[in-house]
Amino acid sequence: MRSLEESREVLYVIRTLDVLMGSGVGLEAAIHSISQGGYGIISKDFASLMDNINKGKPMEKELRALLKKCETDGYRRVINTMLNNVTQNTDIIETLRKQGERMEESRTEKVKEYIEELGGVPETLLSIGMIGPIILSILGIAPQLMDGAEALFGSVDQGMMMSIVNAGLLLTLAGMALIGLKAHTKDPGL
Repeated sequence: MRSLEESREVLYVIRTLDVLMGSGVGLEAAIHSISQGGYGIISKDFASLMDNINKGKPMEKELRALLKKCETDGYRRVINTMLNNVTQNTDIIETLRKQGERMEESRTEKVKEYIEELGGVPETLLSIGMIGPIILSILGIAPQLMDGAEALFGSVDQGMMMSIVNAGLLLTLAGMALIGLKAHTKDPGL
């Protein structure tokens, strides 16, 4: 769960850090701004980091501790970039911009793959959800339509036909639910 939340929020954190630090705000103030909320687990991590810094612990030590908690590569890179900025005074803004661009490209690719995988799902749902009940309802009224044609087709009990129709409708609902579940499990979580 943590890794999913990290991967979902890290690009927004990068963009926020880029905007804040690009406008002259320092790293600690930018971290404090993100720690105020709105970025899920990353806000909680940054709030904990700021609490420890306010207690007198060095930022470098806290960033190293946070680096050990990271579960996704993107979040780990962001924290590592912050750590490099603190220890070596590197250009954090340009590095964050490059990381953000790479992550954005990666997300775009994931979304494209997701869309391609789900290409036939709407048509399948439409076919099952619309055509299936129509065919089943025609099947349900077939005994009344063929009232005088028992010699050709044999006699069909109305109760048995309704049981078949009801079972078919339940199977239609189950099929639609399974297709929806399939679409949900392929969600890239962006």
